[in-house]
Amino acid sequence: MDYAQTLQYLYQRLPMFHRIGKAAYKADLDNTLALCAHLGNPERQFKSVHVAGTNGKGSSSHLLAAALQSAGYRTGLYTSPHLKSFTERIRIDGREIEPEAVVDFVQRYGDAIERIGPSFFEMTVGMAFDYFARQQVDIAVIEVGLGGRLDSTNVITPLASLITNISYDHQDILGNTLPQIAAEKAGIIKPAVPAVVGERQEAVAAVFREKAARAGAPVYFAADRYRVVDQGIRGMRRVVDVWEGESRYLADLSCQLLGDYQLRNIPGVLQTLQLLGPAGFPVQPEHIRAAFASVTDLTGLKGRWQVLDTNPLTICDTGHNEGGIRALVEQLAHQPHRRLHFVFGTVKDKDLSLVFPLLPRDAQYYFCQADIPRAYPAAELREEARRHGLQGVAVENVNDAIGEARRHATADDLIFIAGSTFIVAEIADL
Repeated sequence: MDYAQTLQYLYQRLPMFHRIGKAAYKADLDNTLALCAHLGNPERQFKSVHVAGTNGKGSSSHLLAAALQSAGYRTGLYTSPHLKSFTERIRIDGREIEPEAVVDFVQRYGDAIERIGPSFFEMTVGMAFDYFARQQVDIAVIEVGLGGRLDSTNVITPLASLITNISYDHQDILGNTLPQIAAEKAGIIKPAVPAVVGERQEAVAAVFREKAARAGAPVYFAADRYRVVDQGIRGMRRVVDVWEGESRYLADLSCQLLGDYQLRNIPGVLQTLQLLGPAGFPVQPEHIRAAFASVTDLTGLKGRWQVLDTNPLTICDTGHNEGGIRALVEQLAHQPHRRLHFVFGTVKDKDLSLVFPLLPRDAQYYFCQADIPRAYPAAELREEARRHGLQGVAVENVNDAIGEARRHATADDLIFIAGSTFIVAEIADL
């Protein structure tokens, strides 16, 4: 098979969560362990950092990887889902896995894939670990796909674990309360491995302390150590001062990620980097500055408060759950504009009762749907939104919806595209 045929085989043969939802989720690690054993346990052949959380884990993973590669380490990065190309999921020093390596993996291990029957995600985890081991990375940043305790990535023993944030998402799998969700995320905490909690949320702090105590793992609440003070946006960079106690640790730290919510990610990233020093991976302040200033250039991160156009101002963001949407709406409130045109789509298994009340009622909405089976039909989404006081039109295709917004927007208006990672993934000019 060539690359296109290989991807077609994987998409059709293996259950994919982003296409069919919960039916593709395996509530155990058996397949991953079996696949890794067949591969020779590549996850034991490189050092790693594990990153979980409801919101912020993707941005934090990219910031960590950028800092490590800026410090000169050969750095792997595994994230999901991809936006444009499957190869985005597996990178070394910002370079995506070669299509030929994807084909080679499936050819070498096709019999095991057929025999074990992993999900699409389980297979990609095995592929990433195999690739990182064969390419002899110094260290890899591994982002959890969903939850933590039963996530396929949770077969690694990292140098440090980072949990960014807890909010409501995937309640049908992870639980209906924040402590239940936190307990699943806390499942990545390993015996004697330092654990970092990026935000101190009193509703769930005890969950992490208790899990860490049972595991004999030191736990650090990063926001207790680092305080981030926003200095505004200068030249398409977010500028902050970072304080460590009463001392200014990093003055005028420039970050290529523009979202306000990144201020909550920075303490966890810095605390994790601080812990990696004694483990053999020191990162100096100059490396952090270089990494933050060029994180999207270094790692290829897309879709986080990304400016697509300036006339009118057009921004997209992959935020899609209650916590993510809340942060986006707060930033929209102080983003100058005359009228807001909101292109919105989501998936059928999302609890919209938590999301719709957060959305601005004075916006004009363009309800759309991604080209996946899980997509919430645009016309049904419009009717449900109307019951929450949101007015707009249904335009099924994502890019047609953006085009409709552009036809109605003036130069002083703002077009915002969000609601689902899969909506952002289909933007033509991303």
